[in-house]
Amino acid sequence: MMSSGLADTVCRDIDAAREELIELCGQLVAASSVNPPGRTVEVSDVLRAYLSGHGIPTERVAADDDAPNIIGCVEAGAGGRHVVFNAHMDTMEAGDEAAWTVPIMRLSRRNGRLYGLGMGNMKGALAAMCLATTILNRHSNAWRGRLTMTAVSDEVMFGERGAVFLLQQRPDMTGDFLISGEGPGFMHFAVAEKGLLWLDVETRSGGGHASRALRADTAVMKLAAFLAQIDAMNEMYATLPRELTGVSGGEGNLGLRLSLNAGTLAAGTVRSQVAPRARAQLDVRLPPGITAQACERMIREQADGDAINIAVVKSWDANWTALDNPLVVELAAAATLVRGTAPPFVVRLPGSDARRWRELGVPAVCYGPQPTLSAGVDDYANEQDVADCAKIYARTALALMRR
Repeated sequence: MMSSGLADTVCRDIDAAREELIELCGQLVAASSVNPPGRTVEVSDVLRAYLSGHGIPTERVAADDDAPNIIGCVEAGAGGRHVVFNAHMDTMEAGDEAAWTVPIMRLSRRNGRLYGLGMGNMKGALAAMCLATTILNRHSNAWRGRLTMTAVSDEVMFGERGAVFLLQQRPDMTGDFLISGEGPGFMHFAVAEKGLLWLDVETRSGGGHASRALRADTAVMKLAAFLAQIDAMNEMYATLPRELTGVSGGEGNLGLRLSLNAGTLAAGTVRSQVAPRARAQLDVRLPPGITAQACERMIREQADGDAINIAVVKSWDANWTALDNPLVVELAAAATLVRGTAPPFVVRLPGSDARRWRELGVPAVCYGPQPTLSAGVDDYANEQDVADCAKIYARTALALMRR
């Protein structure tokens, strides 16, 4: 652990910049970046203006001009470690816009909350990381090491234009430690996240007039029966590997539960005809302890011979960073100091770009101000959580660069 003097000064500066932080959140919310299509140019322009305005040079790394990735580096002398902050600029769709009670694309500051599309996932964390970076840059003569702020595109859709492309083009961005601003909800600390299995399922049958349909004989009914059968897998819970002793499933123990969802369905186009084919796109999220290979095998075992065709679209296993890693130790200590209570270690439900760094052997964790398990209507972040995250990111970076 480092001496507290510099860290305390940095946190006081962050407190003094509260209104600046809120203003940045407002600019980010007003900059549309819904994915699809995932156009993040407006957000990237806001970030580049903010960072450069605080004396931090930025670099644009883009596979697609509409979806750039932004880098802002602070070099503070040789001898320290390289800490990377990471947040994504794209957001999910607003969902049922009629259900929103606040403006979707304008920040609303109400009763301690900051509302607006993407505030929870994850423009609140993005703003907090940018503020932490600028304040640390202000004191760069007092520490050694390298701090890099990375803001990426295409995370929401697991696309190839974001962190994947950035790390391919700039392998020096792997760093020694990665802090992702993806919050697991409730200001918990995600040292692990679920894996993913995407499957395309197709059933077939003879076509013909609807009057000739037989029970359980059409492609649609075969698919419906299969989906109803594998729906029971939603009640499966994993036993965590011994390395994750001390990690919980979080709210409702959902981090340890396998989830299986049919996101899209497609069949015929005419009401009075038997559809010769029926298709479903499945999304399965896998807790540590259940591999993608094992899950695929369980699903295939429930398929009815050649009547059901299953194709794997993409998959990866759950991944994590050990609890005794310095990154986990230092961020937990910083969060405890700032918040006054130790954050629970949990498994994050959705995927994140932290996985991209873990695959390269870099310790990576997720911590951020998303208030619940996932974003939704009236998306928001608690104002104090956003401010606290900026301080926690800064304290953690200072401690790690001395490691």
